[in-house]
Amino acid sequence: MSVLQRLQPYPGLRVLISGGAAGIGEVLAAAYLEAGAQVHVCDVSEPALAAFRAKYPGTLATCADVSDAAQIEAVFKVQREQVGGLDVLVNNAGIAGPTGGIDSISDAEWQATININLTAQYRFAHHAVPMLKQSSHGHMLHIASVAGRLGYAWRTPYAATKWAIVGLMKSLAAELGASDIRVNALLPGIVEGPRMDGVIRARAEQVGVPEAAMRQEYLNKISLKRMVTAEDVAAMALFLCSPAARNVTGQAISVDGNVEYL
Repeated sequence: MSVLQRLQPYPGLRVLISGGAAGIGEVLAAAYLEAGAQVHVCDVSEPALAAFRAKYPGTLATCADVSDAAQIEAVFKVQREQVGGLDVLVNNAGIAGPTGGIDSISDAEWQATININLTAQYRFAHHAVPMLKQSSHGHMLHIASVAGRLGYAWRTPYAATKWAIVGLMKSLAAELGASDIRVNALLPGIVEGPRMDGVIRARAEQVGVPEAAMRQEYLNKISLKRMVTAEDVAAMALFLCSPAARNVTGQAISVDGNVEYL
């Protein structure tokens, strides 16, 4: 196999993506579908799922609230019964969490962010590992954030979960290597789209500056002076599912244009 051929994802991968009906998750799903994978997404939003099914007819899409252990278990029941196995888990579901000082963040806001961003990733991994051990190309991909390598003022619940995801990933890479399961994390930076627009708007309100000024401040933090796209993240995800990445595990890989600080 040539080096160029090794860059193509393994054929026929069975991929499960949490939070996969919209945003980065949808772009990841589209990329895997284009590569010939059998994709199953789950998402909490029925409207997003309806739009996803219309756009990608025949692709398996399940409604699930990832903060609910029973609903995650139900997703894996669907995976076993309708797909028959799993090669790639993309632990993608997450929320932005609150914007505010630590003294203003409520216990409920903190717990919701932890439950959705971190505990759900544990639960998906818990159910996925027995299936991944039966795969010839087992890979677990955790979607974290550049906030998993930098401090992030006014966003402490979010940053705490993203740092924890990196620790979870590195521990699982060590734990599962003997089973030939690779585990990595992607750390997207400032990603173009409605979600980032909302983050910028909330931070501008928090510190009392115009939204346009806050947007420019975010760009100033990036060495390449541009936001990344969800497609940039998906391209790296596909690479990690290729023979070229067969010895890449335990890595927290930033896709961010080099965000210097937050």
